[in-house]
Amino acid sequence: MINNRRRNFRSRPQNNNYRRRNGSMNSNGGTNYNSNGNMNFNRNGSMTNPHNVEKTMIKFQQLAKDAQANGDPVLAQNYLQHADHYLRRYNELSDKRLDKSENKLEELKSEE
Repeated sequence: MINNRRRNFRSRPQNNNYRRRNGSMNSNGGTNYNSNGNMNFNRNGSMTNPHNVEKTMIKFQQLAKDAQANGDPVLAQNYLQHADHYLRRYNELSDKRLDKSENKLEELKSEE
């Protein structure tokens, strides 16, 4: 039987049978490193989107509740620390958003 489903991917031509993720090879063939020795890490905006940060915070809060219900206080504390980190990040993003909106209001008032 012939499967007439459409393929989900598109083949790409490869140069020298080697695929680069983001062109991180420098001229001498080595890999670029940032100042602390780690390879460049791209989050794709996951930490700059308040909605994603809020969802992640809620996820860790729920995981902490589940761990506490299962009798694992160490794991629950770990999850609560993660949730606290995302709460701080969420508040930081909210403050930036408020500052931007206040600046826009000031600009509009000054134009009038």
